[in-house]
Amino acid sequence: MTPQVTDSSVTESTPTQAKSGGCGCDSKSSATVEMDEKLQERIAKHPCYSEEAHHHYARMHVAVAPACNIQCNYCNRKYDCANESRPGVVSELLTPEEAAHKALVIAGKIPQMTVLGIAGPGDPLANPEKTFRTFELIADKAPDIKLCLSTNGLMLTEYIDRIKQLNIDHVTITLNTIDPEIGAQIYSWVHYKRKRYRGVEGARILLEKQLEGLQALREADILCKVNSVMIPGINDQHLVEVNKAIRERGAFLHNIMPLISAPEHGTHFGLTGQRGPSQKELKSVQDQCAGNMKMMRHCRQCRADAIGLLGEDRSQEFTKENFLEMAPEYDFSKRQEVHEGIEKFREEIKAAKEKAKAGKQQSANNPKILVAVATKGGGLVNQHFGHVKEFQVYEVDGSEVRFVSHRKIDQYCQGGYGEAATAENIMKTIADCKAVLVSKIGNCPKEKLHEAGIQTVEAYDVIEKVALEFYEQYIQELGNKE
Repeated sequence: MTPQVTDSSVTESTPTQAKSGGCGCDSKSSATVEMDEKLQERIAKHPCYSEEAHHHYARMHVAVAPACNIQCNYCNRKYDCANESRPGVVSELLTPEEAAHKALVIAGKIPQMTVLGIAGPGDPLANPEKTFRTFELIADKAPDIKLCLSTNGLMLTEYIDRIKQLNIDHVTITLNTIDPEIGAQIYSWVHYKRKRYRGVEGARILLEKQLEGLQALREADILCKVNSVMIPGINDQHLVEVNKAIRERGAFLHNIMPLISAPEHGTHFGLTGQRGPSQKELKSVQDQCAGNMKMMRHCRQCRADAIGLLGEDRSQEFTKENFLEMAPEYDFSKRQEVHEGIEKFREEIKAAKEKAKAGKQQSANNPKILVAVATKGGGLVNQHFGHVKEFQVYEVDGSEVRFVSHRKIDQYCQGGYGEAATAENIMKTIADCKAVLVSKIGNCPKEKLHEAGIQTVEAYDVIEKVALEFYEQYIQELGNKE
């Protein structure tokens, strides 16, 4: 049996471009190769910074930072909310001591958890005492857990030395524009130096501080991911310029994610009818930017208290009522043993992928197609169609299999209730895919998929292997029809 994917996307751009200019030569110096290897080590177990790692390693967010110093038109922070899955939402706020206790409990319960982040529900750097106290406590008790924070960047330069001192190696900045005129349409107000600014003036202050913060991260050798919310009609055509600006200032990764704007969320954009982008629109902008730097396409726009693998959320298993009664189970040696097993599995997956790709030649005449994959993780086709809550979508061209997006759906098997309507929505969600790769599927949904022109492939194997085998069959059938 074979395992998962080695992250081709991690090396699709030059990882060292953020640290050095390079001469444009094809060959790399030994120093550059060594730098690349060290960079790979820094992201190898981070599920956000490595698409491959997100199949294997988990993260957790602790909600210790309620206050925010800006108001985004797409944000409405909600507390005591278990039914929404989006940034800014939490079920309960924690003190730093409670957050540290929770981290140690979960590090034992979920030993593949490698990253602890503070992402709100407000802005971590608008709550510096709580944020840094939490990091201090966790770093002291669990030194193998990576520390992360996500910020709007307004106060980043003020705290860059503290961030570096605490060995926080990964920082995310949400940067949606580099044009204050556009920023005035995205931000309602900015609170800076005890004064509230609105419109273009507020946006200009924020954007200047964000770009200064990005430069400061580069100088401090801290990896930076930039999140950009894609808002059709406002910044969608501008994001290529944002991508260029952040690349020049050393960002490692760009995450262009869709606006979430349902009216029931109560955000300004939701209440005014601002739509989010379609999957096609989002992919188009991501593809335009992909030639410049590494793109993150596997983001799940997590809650500020999310726990588990990306694509799953186990936060409701660890409510305050529950975890405060649990004894910490952090055990460094046991965690290392689990990680060693994961790394062995990843090597097996890597070998299986290379074997599957061996001899495959890309042809300019062969079309690129999309396939939807039912997976529980591990880089495998390993989930029953009826249990899927999210498809991972891959683009296949005959020699490469590239992850491009994830698409949430309602679970098909619902005990006989509502399955017809659910099936219709599933068909719409993956209508642009040529096949669904699943471990098992019932006759009824299989027939519905075939009627919609979507083939089904039942397998339990490495995603790349199954996808490439289907592609060969698809091209052969296409040739026979012609």
